[in-house]
Amino acid sequence: MLTGKQKRYLRSEAHHLNPIFQVGKGGVNDNMIEQIENALEARELMKISVLQNCEVDKNEVAEELSKGSKAEIVQIIGNTIVLYKESKENKKLNLPN
Repeated sequence: MLTGKQKRYLRSEAHHLNPIFQVGKGGVNDNMIEQIENALEARELMKISVLQNCEVDKNEVAEELSKGSKAEIVQIIGNTIVLYKESKENKKLNLPN
């Protein structure tokens, strides 16, 4: 679990990022989760936008993505979800304690 301080740090790091994935009408599927896992391994921190035509609530989308990719939900703001997962190979971010 992330502490409040770590989440604050990650939010500031994510601020300038653009969403890489979009969740639309089809909702979340296995293929998307796999791609997000790979992207998280490469980047550690990413934004995903939930499109207006998505039939699933953005909080449920965040839960599904977080469970599927074993990532932490940093924040859900508007229709944007910020996910973090420590990379095994490409560690870039040093979280505060």
